[in-house]
Amino acid sequence: MSHDLVVIGGGPAGLTAGIYGARAGLRTVIIEMALPGGHAATTHYIENYPGFPVGISGIELADKIKQQVLRFGVEIVGSEVKSISKQNGSFIVTTDSRQFPAPAVIIAIGANWKELNVPGESELRGRGVSYCATCDGPLFKNRDVAVVGCGNSGLQEGKFLMQFVSRITFVEFLPNITADKILSDRLEGEEKIDFLLNHEVMSINGSERVESITVHDRQTGKQKIIRVSGVFIYVGLEPNTSMLKNIVDLDEKGFVIVDARMRTCEPGLFAAGDVCSKAIRQVVTACAEGATAALSAYHYLESMK
Repeated sequence: MSHDLVVIGGGPAGLTAGIYGARAGLRTVIIEMALPGGHAATTHYIENYPGFPVGISGIELADKIKQQVLRFGVEIVGSEVKSISKQNGSFIVTTDSRQFPAPAVIIAIGANWKELNVPGESELRGRGVSYCATCDGPLFKNRDVAVVGCGNSGLQEGKFLMQFVSRITFVEFLPNITADKILSDRLEGEEKIDFLLNHEVMSINGSERVESITVHDRQTGKQKIIRVSGVFIYVGLEPNTSMLKNIVDLDEKGFVIVDARMRTCEPGLFAAGDVCSKAIRQVVTACAEGATAALSAYHYLESMK
């Protein structure tokens, strides 16, 4: 075999796993279908990652970790994994162009932004509907937009949008803001924002582009239309685990179940990062899990000798 360890996914967890795998002497390859860095690379500003007192942009942090990975000789392959199978005690990771056999695999494929599944969302995606303020925020200069979701991601990306847009309406299904207090405090008193708590988006309206949203007041039962040119959606994550249903144990939401050593129920198969069933999803925890998974893979391979 050309590799000892295949890491599927090049976000913070996968990249860190690559570093630790290579440092442990494992011939390691990372397979990533998009740009390395995952969701962290699309985040405008990260200030809670240790070692950066004044914070760092997500794309810069991702690039620094990537350069560290390459320095240790880890191969990064740009491809999409189609399937994982096991033959004669070894895994076969199949992409759209080739196969990667290896005795150990780390799944670090992350999760996608969850959709609202309301009328107009899919039809107007890329035409006003977005899941990445860092990517699309500058397109809405001097326009009114809505941010759906008042968790950490919603408020953090909303703060970034404020430098471009005229007004932001935050829409939150719950009756309270769920983001960290430090984030909500930064928006307190801002004149160009409104909060609609305990409200639900019923539809995103427009013909060629987003023109408005229809929201439902969950307390009064009344509906109203809010004129906006863009809708940025941050209502949680759903895992990319469709190809893993018959391979590892998943929780009720589809996230991979692992133990403290990031081991799945399948020997030699590990998982790390946002794809895992857990309570906290942060860049720093993803990196820690990637390191743990790689060291666990090393010890597993040593035990098989």
